[in-house]
Amino acid sequence: MSTYPSRFPLSGADDPFASKMATSFACVVSFLAVASEGSFSRAGDRLGIGRSSVSRNVQKLEARLDTRLFLRTTRSTSLTREGELFYENCQPGMERIAQALEDMRELRNGPPRGHLRIGSTPGFGRKVVAPLLHDFHLQYPEIELELLLNDQPADFTADRIDVSFREGRMEDSGIVARQLIPMQMIVCASPGYARIHGLPRHVEELPNHRCINFRTASGRIREWEFKIDGVAQRRQPLAQQTFNDADLVLQAVLRGLGIAQLPAYQVCDLLDDGRLLSCLAQHAPDDGGHYICYLSRKHLPARIRVFIDYMIEHTRALDLQCLPTMPTLSTVE
Repeated sequence: MSTYPSRFPLSGADDPFASKMATSFACVVSFLAVASEGSFSRAGDRLGIGRSSVSRNVQKLEARLDTRLFLRTTRSTSLTREGELFYENCQPGMERIAQALEDMRELRNGPPRGHLRIGSTPGFGRKVVAPLLHDFHLQYPEIELELLLNDQPADFTADRIDVSFREGRMEDSGIVARQLIPMQMIVCASPGYARIHGLPRHVEELPNHRCINFRTASGRIREWEFKIDGVAQRRQPLAQQTFNDADLVLQAVLRGLGIAQLPAYQVCDLLDDGRLLSCLAQHAPDDGGHYICYLSRKHLPARIRVFIDYMIEHTRALDLQCLPTMPTLSTVE
């Protein structure tokens, strides 16, 4: 729900206040067009309506104000003294409306600018999103950036989020979700842990190991995902340690305190340089995905469009996918 208060109740099409305001606005616009053009027919051409419609609108306005606004002859149309006063009072408001429309056109078609509110899970936000924001801001200095980290899926309306990064498998049909990269889940351990405890070679061996679990923002323990004999399975191993922050889970694994199933973006560089080892690769689950999400494809402001394009291009260029393999005995000895 929007946090912006409304000065007037909006009850829908049958609201007499809304109907009255719409009629009054149309009448005032017709009046201003006639005053500006000096002619009912030219005012109709400018507004794209017939001369008779313009005349009816002005008559309604004069009746509502109980005041004659124009002096009409067969050759000319001019404002009365009351009409001049009404025109002077209306003009600043119409100029502000015209300026508001122009500002919206500039936001849509001009150089990208304005405030951009971004939501992300903490792990992906720290590892991937935040490091890319610096160069994005250098390229688009008029866009103000705000990054909010939260394990809960962003509520676009209540939290006034423009763009959100989500992971897993998208089931919300109310949002546009474009995949950045696949989301691989990899069971990892440090070489030190492997030397002392070995590594599980089958999912059934997990109870024999020191597992580290992740507790989500909803309070539940995230299950480990596998694919065994072509069938997706979930397990929740008994853990010696549990954290509600993905970075703390990773740090515990690096210190040799246990094994954990972690997303590839967190560990691919650590696997490459040998600081971590992967296991159970033969039971790796199907990839989910890391997504950039927003509410609609239509009428996107320029600041959102350029941010989406930038993040898709630069996230994919980071090469955050892994091809985990089973470690050899020489690796862990």
